[in-house]
Amino acid sequence: MFDYDVLIIGAGLAGMRAALSAHQRGADVAVMSKVHPVRSHSNAAQGGVNAALTDRGDQWEEHAFDTVKGSDYLGDQDAIEVMCREAGQEIISLEHMGVIFNRDESGRLGTRAFGGQRQARTFFVADFTGQAMLHVLYEQIMKAGVHVYDEWFVTSLIIEDGECAGAVAMEIRSGKLHVIRAKAVIIAAGGLGRVYEPSTNALICTGDGISLAYRVGAPLMDMEMVQYHPTTLKGSGVLITEGARGEGAYLLNAKGERFMERYAPNMMELASRDVVSRSEQTELNEGRGIDGCVLLDCRHLGEKVIKERLLQIMEIAADFADIDIMKQPIPIRPGMHYQMGGIKTDVNGATPIPGLYAAGECACVSVHGGNRLGANSLLDTVIFGRRSGEAAAERAHQVSHRNVVDSYSLRDEETIKSLLSREGNGDSVAHIRLEMGKAMDQHLGVFRNSEGMETALNQIEQLKERYRKVPVQDKGKVFNTDLIFALELGFMLDCAEAIVVSALERKESRGAQSRLDYPKRDDANWLKHTLLTKTDGGHKIGYLPVVFTQWPPTERKY
Repeated sequence: MFDYDVLIIGAGLAGMRAALSAHQRGADVAVMSKVHPVRSHSNAAQGGVNAALTDRGDQWEEHAFDTVKGSDYLGDQDAIEVMCREAGQEIISLEHMGVIFNRDESGRLGTRAFGGQRQARTFFVADFTGQAMLHVLYEQIMKAGVHVYDEWFVTSLIIEDGECAGAVAMEIRSGKLHVIRAKAVIIAAGGLGRVYEPSTNALICTGDGISLAYRVGAPLMDMEMVQYHPTTLKGSGVLITEGARGEGAYLLNAKGERFMERYAPNMMELASRDVVSRSEQTELNEGRGIDGCVLLDCRHLGEKVIKERLLQIMEIAADFADIDIMKQPIPIRPGMHYQMGGIKTDVNGATPIPGLYAAGECACVSVHGGNRLGANSLLDTVIFGRRSGEAAAERAHQVSHRNVVDSYSLRDEETIKSLLSREGNGDSVAHIRLEMGKAMDQHLGVFRNSEGMETALNQIEQLKERYRKVPVQDKGKVFNTDLIFALELGFMLDCAEAIVVSALERKESRGAQSRLDYPKRDDANWLKHTLLTKTDGGHKIGYLPVVFTQWPPTERKY
C-alpha cells in the first residue's frame, strides 16, 4: 500500500498544475498516469491560451462576457468570472516558469485572434502551445520532487464512509494491483474523445476519469455538450488549429465562396465553434462540399507567417494529406474535439463526494456551458488545476487517513481474472469500439434528432452486452495492452451512454446540442444544467440552475 496526502490521476496540464500547487501548499503529492506525463493529450493543444491583460486595453470582464455568450448562456457566470479574473496572472506565472510565448515586434507577449472573441487575447507558442506548456510543467514537478507513477492504470476509486480515500491501480509493467491511500484524490484524466470515431483526440482519451467518478456516485453534468471542431483534416480527423483562422485563413465551399458570410457576417470564420461547424455541415448537407469536405485556405498568408506560426499544421497537412498549404487549400470537415460536460465540481474542483476533486476536461465547473471558446481549454486546465490542488492540499492538512486495507484491490483482481478467463475468437474490443464510435458520430454529431439518438442508445446497450463476453487474447501480466484496452472500453461505454441519455433529455437546441426536432433555444424550460447520477437501479436525471451574475441571456449572433 502507498500513502499520500494528495493523489492526482492524470498527468496532463490540469494534473501537473494541481500537483505543483498542492506541493507548494506543503502536501505530499503523487501523480499517476497511464502514459508518461509528456505524452499526455495536452500535447495536442495547438492554438493558444486566453487571457485579458489590462496593459493591452483588454479587461477580464470582456473576456468573461465573450465566454458567457460563447457558452450559449449555459456557463455558470461565477465560475467564468473566477477563470477570466485569474487568467492574466496565470499567463505571467507560466511565462516566469519558462513557457516561451511568441512575442510581437516590440518584444512584448504576442496575441492572435480566436473564435467568438472581440479582442485578440490568445497567447501562443507557434502552433504547439499545449506541448510547450506541458514540458515546462513537467520540469517544474520534477524540480519539486513530486512522486510520478507513469504507466500505471487506475481501475477504481476507494470510497470509505461516503468519502474518497484513495484508488486501486495497476502497474502496467508487472500487471500487479496496488492500493493507494490518499486524503484527497484529484481526477485530471482528460476527455473522452475516442468514444467518437473519428476524433481529434489521442487514442488514450477514453473517458477513464469521468467513468471512475460516475461509478462511485459522482454526478456528471451537461454530458450532452460535445464540441465538434470546425477544422479537422479529411480522412484522419487530425486537428487543424483555429490559430490558422486567427492568422487570417478562410473557409471556401465547392463554388469558391467564403460561405461564412451567410451565417456569421460580422465574425465570419471567427464565430464560435458550434456556429462554424454547423455552417460547414449545412454546406455539406446542401451539396456545396467537395468529397465530404470544405476547404481551409492558407495560401494568402505567405511563407513567413506559415513557417513562423503554423509550422506544425504545415507538416501535418504534408504528412497526412500530401498537401502543401502554401500552394493548396486544406480539405477539412467538422470533427469531434472536446467534451464540455463532465464531473460536476465547484470552483475549487470539489465534487459532491468529500475528498474527491476533478479538474480539466474531465470536470464540469461549468465555464464552457454549451460551447467552449477556442483557447479557453488550456486556461481551464491551469486555473482549475491550480485551485483544485490548493483545495486538496488544504483538506489533507485537516483530515486523517481513512482505515483503508490492501483488500480493496480484491474486487478489481476478480474483474481482471474474469476478463482474462474469457475464451473466443469472434468479437473483439476493436470491433465494439469502432461500432460505438461510428454510431456516436452518426447520431450525436453536429446535428441530432430523437430517432437517431434512440438508435444510438439501443446500439450502446447491445454493445454493452457484447462487451460482457468479449475475450482478452493476451493472458499475460507484463504490459498487457490487450487487457488495458478492454478496461478502457468499459469506461468508454459508460461515457457513451451518459452522452446519449443526457442529449435525449435536453429537448432544445443550445450550443453544441443542435436538435433538428427541437430547433430553438428554450430559455423558459431548459436554461438549466442536466445532472446524471449512477444508482443501484441504473441512472437518475436531475437538474441544476445556471448561475447568473451580470449577463442576462440574449440572442446569440456573430
